[in-house]
Amino acid sequence: MSTHNPSGSEPEGGGQPSFDKQPPHPGGGTPEGAPSDPSGNPPPSTPPPAGSPYDDRPGAYGGTYGGTPGGSPYGQPPYGQSPYGGPPPSDQPPPGYGPAGHGAPGAGTIPGMPPLGSWPNRILAQVIDYVLAQIVAIIVVLPFASLGDRSGSAGAFWLACGLLLIYDGVMLSRDGQTLGKKAMKVRVAMLIDGSTPTPAAAWTRSAVFILPAVICCAALWWLIDGLFGVFDKPYRQCIHDKAVKTVVVSTV
Repeated sequence: MSTHNPSGSEPEGGGQPSFDKQPPHPGGGTPEGAPSDPSGNPPPSTPPPAGSPYDDRPGAYGGTYGGTPGGSPYGQPPYGQSPYGGPPPSDQPPPGYGPAGHGAPGAGTIPGMPPLGSWPNRILAQVIDYVLAQIVAIIVVLPFASLGDRSGSAGAFWLACGLLLIYDGVMLSRDGQTLGKKAMKVRVAMLIDGSTPTPAAAWTRSAVFILPAVICCAALWWLIDGLFGVFDKPYRQCIHDKAVKTVVVSTV
């Protein structure tokens, strides 16, 4: 008897056709569960969130101190760029290495710096502050001593100087302006970046201006201090400004 099966040969493996394996997808396909694109392009990446915690802020001199778009994310200008928002100098060394030395910028006006305070405005601002302190001192001393006596007038002067030292240190460390400077539209700023003087700088500046006058020289010291600023170039810094690297600029 013939054993030939007219239906043809059996499937390979001797059993029923297997459906466990799927034929490969033409072109490689995409992994299971991944979204597919008819054009074959990969899915777009998620865009970065807008904004940054290191966004730039305007500088103390009204420039772009603190960085410009594309600058350092930590609030410092890129290397070679001026902290006052101007173009990088082409022929001047970075701050601290110029002719001025000791951490001060090199000679020449710093880009972005406002005009320097005029001498009439600076002198009048100081006179206003001294008169205010002297008035308070006289009111305090008058009940205890006569201003006609040497001891009374000296006591009023010393007290006025003490009040002026404290008043000057406190006000300058807040925003760089005393009442006299506000009235005359000038302010004290750190030379290197235009920021408000630090408490250490403000108190030291005030002490250098006041203490020599109290100890020995009185008005003579203030004359010497002021004349030093008249001949100082290019920032018109008096001795008390030189001591802490500050500069007096206009707020107009």
